[in-house]
Amino acid sequence: MSGPMPPLLNYTPPMEPYLNVLHQDDDILVLDKQSGLLSVPGKDPSLWDCLEYRARKTWPTAGMCHRLDKDTSGVLVMALNKRAHGRIGSQFEHRKTTKSYIARVAGIIESDSGVVDLPLATDWDNKPRQRVDHENGKSSQTEWVVLEREANATRVRLHPLTGRTHQLRVHMKAIGHVILGDAFYADAETLAAADRLQLHAAELGLTHPTSGEFLTFVAPTPF
Repeated sequence: MSGPMPPLLNYTPPMEPYLNVLHQDDDILVLDKQSGLLSVPGKDPSLWDCLEYRARKTWPTAGMCHRLDKDTSGVLVMALNKRAHGRIGSQFEHRKTTKSYIARVAGIIESDSGVVDLPLATDWDNKPRQRVDHENGKSSQTEWVVLEREANATRVRLHPLTGRTHQLRVHMKAIGHVILGDAFYADAETLAAADRLQLHAAELGLTHPTSGEFLTFVAPTPF
């Protein structure tokens, strides 16, 4: 594995569609984030363009309740007022939301399903990478189910039971099946096997902050 990733000097976020709205009401804005777009601005001033910026051009009060990695696509919810933000934030904090991801990983997974239960911590020598750390890591669990086996890749549905940074990416690597197109964790061959990170937040379920109804939002998998 090479050293730390270079900064996003060539950050060119996708412009089409500029913003993909799945649902909007008085309290929440649900978006389908495209791969390659930051959820929030980066530290460097050149990294201003992000989902939050784009949403606020139309909904100035929109605030992030959670995030997706730049290269991960899929369902992301924003709150449009403080009350909604508090109620949705609490659901994420107490694991009351349901999340389902689709990924294509390197190699053939023999078993049909399983759980990865490995503690994760920041890899301080290679930030923002994370690593399995049995001494200092935070408890992290991911359920996985095989959907389809290809010639030398496997399509899986992933259910993160915790919400650690890069959790799905590190857990898949840890069981020997790196996500295709992963610029942080893949070797050259696995990185080149796809034109983007093959990880997509396909479904998000949450309780609406006003109606109390449990809603599930779906974004079609683009790979």
